[in-house]
Amino acid sequence: MTRILTSGILAACLAAGLSVAAQQQPTFRGTADNVRVFTTVTDRDGRLVSSLEQKDFEIRDEGKPQPITLFDNSPQPIRLIVLLDVSGSMAGNLQLLRDSSGELFRRLRPDDAIRLGTFGHEVTISPAFTRDPGELRDALPRAIAPDAPTPLWRAADEALDIFKTREDDDSRPVILVLSDGKDSGPIGFRPKFVSQVEVIDRARELGVMVYGIGMRSRSQRPIPPGLGPGGLQAALMSDWPDPGLARVAEETGGGYVEIRPGQDLGAAFAQVADELHSQYLLGFAPPKRDGKVHEIEVRTAVKGMKPRARKSYVAPRATS
Repeated sequence: MTRILTSGILAACLAAGLSVAAQQQPTFRGTADNVRVFTTVTDRDGRLVSSLEQKDFEIRDEGKPQPITLFDNSPQPIRLIVLLDVSGSMAGNLQLLRDSSGELFRRLRPDDAIRLGTFGHEVTISPAFTRDPGELRDALPRAIAPDAPTPLWRAADEALDIFKTREDDDSRPVILVLSDGKDSGPIGFRPKFVSQVEVIDRARELGVMVYGIGMRSRSQRPIPPGLGPGGLQAALMSDWPDPGLARVAEETGGGYVEIRPGQDLGAAFAQVADELHSQYLLGFAPPKRDGKVHEIEVRTAVKGMKPRARKSYVAPRATS
């Protein structure tokens, strides 16, 4: 009787275990040689979709389908560097920026961490990753110089430098840039010049995803009198976001959102955080070890779904 009862209990436990496993999304782990591709999927209405399975995806390398050797749709730990524009045109948005940042901080998971940076006259990034709300609030800008430039790409380049040495191989390196103006280029002889193309190349090499929030704010500087139609248009557009920020986000698989005056900046921060925690991790073994840049494409067979992922990667070199 005891043996029959024990067997019945074991059978019931096994059935329950199989039922739970059937309800969970499978996680497949490959080797360390996998090319990792974090993918966002949205439906026709732009809503995040996080319930797809491995069979719903296809990855192409140089147009050729590749076997997916890595799949995970659980939230991955994030190491996020947030870069805030403190150029002169952002002076009127300082309080909005400080108030809205909390939406991002509140959505951190226990295994996430942030470093906060600003760029204006100088590029400054906090010394360590943290998820402590007090430390993050203390790192927020308190004043903005009215004559500060917009060293957008130099700031992104310095953030990428931090990811050259990874503290945790399982963490995801991400940069979020908030800016309302175009890159001001080199000023003086001390800072090095960095281009948008260089930022894309470095992000590709390091596997860093870049997000952008553009603000269509207006500088409080008066428009000089006597400008013709072309000059007036240029003056009005001078403080619009750099269009290159959207391009960098697209190439690296990140998202881009543009905020107009009166729109909710906190909601934009929340959107980025929610998206980062709703992505799929796909991976495949590189078909060639040639050290070259390879174009990749992620597709899904589910109708009405739109995947977004990085456009390329650098293949490892074969060791002799």
